[in-house]
Amino acid sequence: MLFGPIRTHASTVDRRLKRATGCVALAAGLLLAGVTSLAAQTNDLVSTTAFRVCADPANTPFSDEAGTGFENKIAELLADELGLPVRYTWFPMATGFVRKTLKANACDVIIGYAQGHELVLNTNHYYTSAYVMLTPADSDLADVDTIGDPALKGKNIGVVAGSPPASHMARNGLMTGVRPYQLFVDRRHYSPNDEMFQDLLDGKIDAAFMWGPISGPLVLKSNGAIKMTPLLKEELPPRMTYRITMGVRQGETTWKRRLNSLIRAKQAEIDAILTDYGVPLLNDMGTALKEGQ
Repeated sequence: MLFGPIRTHASTVDRRLKRATGCVALAAGLLLAGVTSLAAQTNDLVSTTAFRVCADPANTPFSDEAGTGFENKIAELLADELGLPVRYTWFPMATGFVRKTLKANACDVIIGYAQGHELVLNTNHYYTSAYVMLTPADSDLADVDTIGDPALKGKNIGVVAGSPPASHMARNGLMTGVRPYQLFVDRRHYSPNDEMFQDLLDGKIDAAFMWGPISGPLVLKSNGAIKMTPLLKEELPPRMTYRITMGVRQGETTWKRRLNSLIRAKQAEIDAILTDYGVPLLNDMGTALKEGQ
């Protein structure tokens, strides 16, 4: 009498558990199918017939329609490894760039994008660089390596308005002699960095602060007339060094991993391209020039 009801109760509980387990398994299966379907849809956005690059048509030394920029060369390197042709979607690197290119599914990768920006999903970084100080090689400022150096007081200094070095200049009381250059421009019509560099060559300014990857090719063309000093000693924000990645659409983790593999496999060749353009390359921590620089 005692064991009968217990067995009946246990049997009922067992059936209920089996039904509940079955429902959980079904729900999990549907969820997995949904995730798998979503992943498939996301991966399907990436072209299988071309290496589709989002780029500015007039943003030397990074990219241009003639294919002379170092990002053009890196795109060609990766496309060749994938066995695909490069196809560009051109749009000025300004407000709306990501929205009208990458997010519109017109292209699949931005070759150069600062690490940590929420508009894109970043790959692993493939180089680290810094803002630099430019001076005539024979200038009494040629040995200066910090924005707080007293030797800069009273000097005419060029800087792109709103860029990180401008904040350090303000903190160090250097704004009296500042010569500002525009930050947001259409490079098809005007290049503030080129103008700043020419002003330095012409003696209109005594020094200039510029993003290293932009200044590197200009310094090479100066044939030793201009010295470039990476700003690695600034301790207060904003930082002067940045890791550069490639940007893909949020959620496209499979594509990101594929690009990470390509970056690892081709890192030495990527470094060689950047070095040929005079880009100052730093170690991963941004504390010193990379070995061989």
